[in-house]
Amino acid sequence: MKIDGMDRELMVIGENVHTTRALLKRDKRVTLDDTGGGTITYLTRDGTERQLPIPDVITATQDFQEGRIKHVKSALYHAMHSADDLANEGLHYIRAIVDHQEDAGADFLDINVDEVSLKKEEQIEAMQWLVDKVQAMATRPLSIDSSDIDIIAAGLAAYDGRNGPPMLNSASMERPSALDLAADYKAAVIVTAAGESAMPDGTAGRVKNAATMIEAALEKGIAANDIYLDPLVFPVAVDPEYGRDCLNAIREIRQRFGPEIHITGGISNASFGVPGRKFINEAFLRLAVEAGGDSGIMDPVQNDPQAALAPGSPSIGVTMATEVVLGQDKDCATYIKAWRKKVIR
Repeated sequence: MKIDGMDRELMVIGENVHTTRALLKRDKRVTLDDTGGGTITYLTRDGTERQLPIPDVITATQDFQEGRIKHVKSALYHAMHSADDLANEGLHYIRAIVDHQEDAGADFLDINVDEVSLKKEEQIEAMQWLVDKVQAMATRPLSIDSSDIDIIAAGLAAYDGRNGPPMLNSASMERPSALDLAADYKAAVIVTAAGESAMPDGTAGRVKNAATMIEAALEKGIAANDIYLDPLVFPVAVDPEYGRDCLNAIREIRQRFGPEIHITGGISNASFGVPGRKFINEAFLRLAVEAGGDSGIMDPVQNDPQAALAPGSPSIGVTMATEVVLGQDKDCATYIKAWRKKVIR
């Protein structure tokens, strides 16, 4: 995605074709009925309003009882297992997600089916099915994402390359064999700053682990501009140092490895546990780009990168969120107070 005022493109990895994605029951898109079920309203690319019924396998889950509806999982279930009209509706829902992600500027579409089932063979089947369907709907390449390397391998094998080389999400010190898989499929690869058995401590730990993975990827013959480093974005509400540690790591990695590699990260991870998440996300994205980042794993529909990175002074919400990200607002107290008083909305 070309961003006004940036001297290089921002590579957006759209994260919404994910079975982890949830809507709250109180979301305005959700209509519940007296039987315990309901529908999810959505818009197609041409503005047509449609309804996706929530399947029984979703309403029976603990997530649903606690107020969360796994909407992508709902659509995938119908598309793969329901008959006729319901199957078509599930497919329409998935297509709408793909269309909206691409229209909002996603450069890759990240595919993840980890929550489809606890059974690996069912996860592999779902990954193969979803890759096959999405690549036919999309014009952008796919990013194959899973916590299990075998599921990633299945997704890469199902992708036929019609939309460009794929991406592998992700390789780490814990599973370096993912680099061999990326090299075999000539895929771009997200490498993380995670350690062999633990998350990194502070800036130094991130930089050390990141350097190990970047150098290992280069040794495998993966081109520098196909390497996307994820320095690991942690929730800023948990520890005031988290935001600064990540931003400082971005600066050091960019200085050490130069302009060819990409630096990405899960933008929405920064805002977990804080109200008005879009402001935290936007603030983190602005700060990450200023530090040297040029990519984001994000939902470009909910957080428009063009608007977030537009030249000029940020809104009051983003200004206050910036203080949260930089650890300057103790316990996010000022920001949360402003949110509760509707100073920012």
